[in-house]
This record gives sequence, structure tokens and C-alpha cells, in this order.
Amino acid sequence: MMIGVGLDARLGLPFGQLREVAREAERLGFESLWTPAGGVPDAFHICAAWSQDTSLRTGISVVPAARMWTAQALAAQAATVAQLSSGRFVLGLGTGGYGPVFWESAGLPNRPIAVMRDYVTAVRRLLAGETVTSDGPGVRLRSVSLGVRDLPRTPVYLAALGPQMLRLAGEVADGALLNWAAPERIAASLRWIAEGAARAGRSPGEVSATMYVRVCIDDDVAAARRAFGAQVLGYALAQPGVPPGAGYRGLFSQMGFDEALRELEDRRDRGAAMADLVEAAPDELFRAVGYFGPAAAAPAAFARLSVGLDEAIVRVITARPGPEAVVRAMAALTPSAIRAA
Repeated sequence: MMIGVGLDARLGLPFGQLREVAREAERLGFESLWTPAGGVPDAFHICAAWSQDTSLRTGISVVPAARMWTAQALAAQAATVAQLSSGRFVLGLGTGGYGPVFWESAGLPNRPIAVMRDYVTAVRRLLAGETVTSDGPGVRLRSVSLGVRDLPRTPVYLAALGPQMLRLAGEVADGALLNWAAPERIAASLRWIAEGAARAGRSPGEVSATMYVRVCIDDDVAAARRAFGAQVLGYALAQPGVPPGAGYRGLFSQMGFDEALRELEDRRDRGAAMADLVEAAPDELFRAVGYFGPAAAAPAAFARLSVGLDEAIVRVITARPGPEAVVRAMAALTPSAIRAA
């Protein structure tokens, strides 16, 4: 299993500090650097800088493709970073949202599997130097190419939560990006990926399974729990316009937390603030998908939470600002410490 580190705009680090922390990650033995799209600094610029500052592979997890980019424009961005990094770049794609309201706002049909099948296929073919024509629900192109030959190979991963999207990743992508999955859900996800791969006549080993595992390292356990819990509930609670069985709310329900989330949503709808919801949430919900607390117990927890993955990413959450807290988390969860656990 490869072990990377995930850094993003929520840490509040300016561009220069993100570069410094990345150099420290390489010194600590991490094997890849990941950042999500959508924040400032921009993820493509961050990965380009990291590829100049380190010898590590970089990746974006995930670009909300359907909402923000055409396939041609996104492929051009990815190809540029692939060239700058000498082929050490991974592009992660996702829908960017769920439910009919989202798809209507994106000007696309509410057919996420069909849309992402078109999108992933078109981007992979463009990055392979092919000329692409597509008239599907997700991509409309007429004899389009990037106009460049012999590009470095750029793996394209698909962000996937449910069985259908995971099977699609097994069929058409180079990897599947899981998120907030408990160990039992990772195991189920691997089965669905393998089913999709078999459907396409591929070996499951051709499709990498990668996931962020969130951690908040701090001796002040209450502060770590607050910071960590706010991020969990930001995903897990039902969002307006999204059916409760869809997206992350559906994922957490399927992992056994529907009753707890319904109680928290009732509190929220009666006016409870996020801090109160985090305080009321059961520890079992938080510990099922990540770790918060002192450094000593973190490697063993991370090892347990990442079983079965091809690549596990230490996604850093901090309870206090500044790069020192980020470096402390990385130092607690070095690849050597995790493997020893």
C-alpha cells in the first residue's frame, strides 16, 4: 500500500507554506501529495509546484468535473501538469453534486452514471492523444484532440461512493477514489470495483483503490474532536435538495448511522449550531471513518481504517492554525509508523 498526504485550502495555508509542508512530507517518507479542487490556491497550480519542489507523485481528488469543466479544457489542464511533472500526476474526477436539482443547475440530465461514463472515457482518450467524437449525455465533441502527441501517461481516477459508480470505475477508469468509507465499506467497494472490471474484461488489479483517511492530531482531545467532527457532519448530514438516500448522507446511512443522523438533523432543523451537533454526535460515527486525538494511537488507527486500499492518503485536519499543526500530524503518521503498526 502506498501512503500519501492530503493538504487543502481548509488548512488556511498560503501557497508558499503549502510548498514548504510538501517538502517536509517528502522528507518524512510520504509517497504522494494530494489536494482537492475548488479552493484557493488552485489545485492544478499546487500540484505543478509540488512536482517542481519534490520527486513525489501528485494528485487532485477530486475535480467536480460536470459542474466546472468541459472535457477538453480539463484534459488540457491535466496534460500540462503531466508534462511539468514528467508523468507524476493523477487526475481525479467526480460529479460535483447529487440529485435532480444539482444536475439541472449543471445543465445535464439526471443520469450520473451515463454522464460520468462519457466524461471519463473522453478525458482518458484525449490524454492518450486520440481524436474524440462524442454525442452522449455527458460530453459532446466533434473530432476534438489536444493536438499533442507522446504526452506522459496521466491516470484518471473516478470518485465513487455507491455500487453503480464503483462498478463504472472498474470498467472505465484507472482508479477509484473512495471517501469516508469504514473498513467494511472499503471491502464492499473493492468487490463492486472488481465486478465492473470483470464486465470490461479487465483485471481488478488494473484499477487502483485510493482513499482519504482524515486525522486530527492534538493532545487536546476535545478540540481535536470538534475540528474532526465538524468535517464529518459537513458531509454526513442531509443537504437541501439532495435525497437522503443519495450522496454522502446515503453512504453514512448504509454504514449504519441513519438513526443517529436523523436525530442530529432534527436538532439542526430546530436551530442547533454545528458545534452543538458535534457535541451530540456519537463517537462511533467519528471513529468509524477517521481518527482524532493524541499522536501515539494514530498509526494503529490509520492502519485499521485503510485495510484493503492500494493507496491511503493521510488527510490532515487541524484543531489550530498554522503549518506546525500540519507537520505534527504528518510526523505522527509517517508511512514507516503506519506500516510498523
